[in-house]
Amino acid sequence: NLATPGPPSWTSRALGGCLAELSSAGAAAPLTLAFSLVLDVQRHGEPVAWITQTNSIFFPPDAADGGVDITALPVIRVPSVTQGIRAADQLARSGAFGLVVLDFGERFDLPIAVEIRLAEQALRHGTLILCLTTKTDRQPSLGSFVTVRGQSRRTRCDKNRFSCQVCILKDKRRGPGWKNEELCRGPDGLR
Repeated sequence: NLATPGPPSWTSRALGGCLAELSSAGAAAPLTLAFSLVLDVQRHGEPVAWITQTNSIFFPPDAADGGVDITALPVIRVPSVTQGIRAADQLARSGAFGLVVLDFGERFDLPIAVEIRLAEQALRHGTLILCLTTKTDRQPSLGSFVTVRGQSRRTRCDKNRFSCQVCILKDKRRGPGWKNEELCRGPDGLR
């Protein structure tokens, strides 16, 4: 039985301890929106872990430029999604993290047993487990135990500013349809 947290917003406190998914397709802003959660969790003094494959990584200077403490962000790079899921399971069971990000994009599939375990651990420890996926808003979420699924979008507002929006497609506690928007300065490569 999930309690309804405060008003809907793309913050760790509002999302609460759950299994969440943030999807993107094309020119979107999944990393910007994910790092807004990383920054939010770090500001509350909680640890964050980022899990990705060895052939993929975010650009650390951009994250640091956005205020993220890179020195306090362990990045676990694994050769396979299966090993990444095992790492996420161990981190979630520890209860030591406020946020665990699984960044595997379109090659990402969660077996139902893992999905259940991650959702249970997220709820038990108040950990937000965020899965970053590459798919359209018409494709299904990772599974039925995903509590919140958002689709990221990015639009240029002017020369150096972008609107980064998450449109909630699934929210088991509040219902879908709400949005959150942030105005962001693009990293040097986008300006």
